[in-house]
Amino acid sequence: MTEVAVVLGSDSDEPIAKKAYKILEENEVDYARKVISAHRNPEELKKFVNESDANVFIGIAGLSAALPGAIASHTDKPVIGVPVNAKLEGLDSLLSISQMPKGVPVACVGIDRADNAALLAIRILESN
Repeated sequence: MTEVAVVLGSDSDEPIAKKAYKILEENEVDYARKVISAHRNPEELKKFVNESDANVFIGIAGLSAALPGAIASHTDKPVIGVPVNAKLEGLDSLLSISQMPKGVPVACVGIDRADNAALLAIRILESN
């Protein structure tokens, strides 16, 4: 069973995602990696989220960073957003993730802090 699904908005987010993989592997947490753009492939994202057996999702995205919110719109499971420093020092991504509308809760870690997202996912898993 997959405990954490790490979803990247694009392959260019891989260097940031590696921080999460390292933490998850060190803690022997089973995870899945998927690259899906919330903007280019919304139906594929919806299908992936709905079919995933993950207990926690980590969405890693830059720019307008809709990915974590899109994931949260399709699940009641915890979603952690990682803003990526792609433009504007990552503030655009940070604000996009932290300002989700009512009913679409997403936890947000610091810019490029996929390691903290993995640690938070582990704490969520351990609280159950």
